[in-house]
Amino acid sequence: MSAKEGGKKSGSSIRDAFLHPSAWTMFFFGFASGLPFLLVAGTLAYWLKENGITLKDITMIASAGLAYSFKFLWAPFIDRLRLPILGRLGQRRSWLLLAQVLVMIGLGAMASVTPSQLGLFVGLTLMVAFAGATLDIAVDAYRIEIAPVEAQGALVATYSLGYRIALIVTGALALVLADYTVWSNVYRVMALCMLIPIVVNLMAREPEVLRVHSQSWIEGLRDGVVEPFADFFRRFGGRVGLMILLFILLFKVSDQALVGGIMGPFYLDQGFTKTEIAAVSKVYGIWIGIAGAFLGGVAVARWGVERALLASIVLGAASNLLYLALIGANGDVRMLTLVISGENLAQGLLGTTAVAYLSGLVNQRYTATQYALFSSLITLPGKVLGFYSGRIVEAVGYGTYFWITALAIVPAVALYFWLHPRVRLEGNADAA
Repeated sequence: MSAKEGGKKSGSSIRDAFLHPSAWTMFFFGFASGLPFLLVAGTLAYWLKENGITLKDITMIASAGLAYSFKFLWAPFIDRLRLPILGRLGQRRSWLLLAQVLVMIGLGAMASVTPSQLGLFVGLTLMVAFAGATLDIAVDAYRIEIAPVEAQGALVATYSLGYRIALIVTGALALVLADYTVWSNVYRVMALCMLIPIVVNLMAREPEVLRVHSQSWIEGLRDGVVEPFADFFRRFGGRVGLMILLFILLFKVSDQALVGGIMGPFYLDQGFTKTEIAAVSKVYGIWIGIAGAFLGGVAVARWGVERALLASIVLGAASNLLYLALIGANGDVRMLTLVISGENLAQGLLGTTAVAYLSGLVNQRYTATQYALFSSLITLPGKVLGFYSGRIVEAVGYGTYFWITALAIVPAVALYFWLHPRVRLEGNADAA
């Protein structure tokens, strides 16, 4: 094949991937997944800070997103358990609808309770995080089952577009609204935004995957809980399987360490107003992240998952050091714009390549459970680091914390080179 023919084939495959019928359904499902994320983490931190909550308590409460790191515990139920009332929607869309409704109700309840009743408010925050994590499980399983592995880069890119639009709404729009009305009204508006993806869910197509439901609870326990993990180690082997899980555990630690409640107080401490933060970080930065996500989709289609992943891991960790330039910036919006440009482009690229890599490890017979395990592991170390980030910053300062988050990626890079000759991404193997 000539270079010219190869270029035409590559361009055609990229175009076909982004024109896949399910690519833009994933836009709205991405919006649904992204909607609760900041509302139980970054955006919530602003509300808590304005109510006089201390930094260490803010980062602990805003770490309700740890629910996302343990979603593999209930993913087997989503893989196997039918919802009789919503059964006509199918296995995936019925769970999607239940989670969407719970997120909407939970956000509305948070608006009614407010942090003045802190115990109940934290409980509702955890409920929204749990529903959001359940929504993630269902959306990820839907995405993997609705299209072949070669189309996953494009589906992840359109999913990321919707997800990041949701981050604009729950980040930038929420902060701007908070300058003109009380936070309770902001959260009520955010709850109503879930109506759009609910309508899309009701109109979407269910994946055509044959599901064999167990006849007894013992078989159900074996098929739903034991077999997904046994299948993974059968396909990759014990030692390599453990190293893959360790690699997944570590390669996004730098990214996840900045997701929780630490960044809102950091921006405010550097002299930026909520409107400036909204405009640069939550609007401009999100669009830069979207560009990074689509760049990641193109990189996966053109170079393959593994090479694109390595580059994005290194760039993602290095981008955390850009925040050192903001320490003592005293509200310099130009510097904030420059930092957000580099960091969000790198993190958008990493997000797409990471999801494509995890998707290639999944057996469609156990889609929800295996992908939930992988995506839980990928967030856990960073979430734990984020949980203690307030205490770390109070002890050593923001600068040292950013260095810690960047250098934490070194073990993952070493593991990448060990795994590269030993692992072949098959994806969708042994579907049933």
